Amino acid sequence: MTELKPEHYMDLVKRALAEDIGSGDISTQCLNLGERRARAVLRAKDHGILAGRDVAAACFHELDPDVAIVFKAKDGEQVRDGAVIMEITGRAAALLGAERTALNFLQRLSGIAKYTYLMVQQTVGLKSEIYDTRKTTPGMRMLEKYAVRMGGGRNHRIGLFDQVLLKDNHILLAGGVAQAVQAAKTHLGAEAFVEVEVESMDQVRQALDAGADRIMLDNMSFTQVEEAMQLIDGRAEVEVSGGVTLITVGTIADMHVDVISVGALTHSADAMDISMDFQPE
Repeated sequence: MTELKPEHYMDLVKRALAEDIGSGDISTQCLNLGERRARAVLRAKDHGILAGRDVAAACFHELDPDVAIVFKAKDGEQVRDGAVIMEITGRAAALLGAERTALNFLQRLSGIAKYTYLMVQQTVGLKSEIYDTRKTTPGMRMLEKYAVRMGGGRNHRIGLFDQVLLKDNHILLAGGVAQAVQAAKTHLGAEAFVEVEVESMDQVRQALDAGADRIMLDNMSFTQVEEAMQLIDGRAEVEVSGGVTLITVGTIADMHVDVISVGALTHSADAMDISMDFQPE
């Protein structure tokens, strides 16, 4: 995956601002601020990993092209409770109008980065790598997968277009695990990387016999994962998925699987607490 670029988020920023401001920020309009300028800071109110600072900055630039922003932390950097993330100077009305949208992006993405970081820390020194999934907020996939990277995780496929992953419904329609894998190899060529999801030891055997390159053990118990690892014995990469938590991820990593995929990174991460505070003139 490429680094986050404006084309990944500018349309989203514009739509989010329009959603929030609508026909006008009537609370700010009551103050008759005109062109009055102000200075504010975005400040962490929790320990965490920063992600999405450019997206937040774009919210302020969109409402005030002349806004001046000084970054005090980088994406992927650990920030402590009380740390200043950025300083913003611009039209007071624009700063107020962009405040919530900027914070929504920054809190959401930093929360994902923090949760990913905590997962990755459970696998330090072990073979297993933490991957995300396609369980992302519609329209925000590129941003959320970027946040996973900032937390030290890795991206699974971006979408349906960049990797074969045969899941239960593919297998059902193909008539079985072996038939699904063979169909993919026939369509894309014998050297194509094909991953298949399995739910039993019998399906593990079928996947191996069909030449699957990676076998995803879906919602299996620790005992089943250990049995599957012995059966696979290095003949294919192994991925474990389904219900992985901060409590269980270390145990799974100790089994020397290649990949641990965690949908919760993007669908269940808590937002990081970040505030915007105006400074005295």
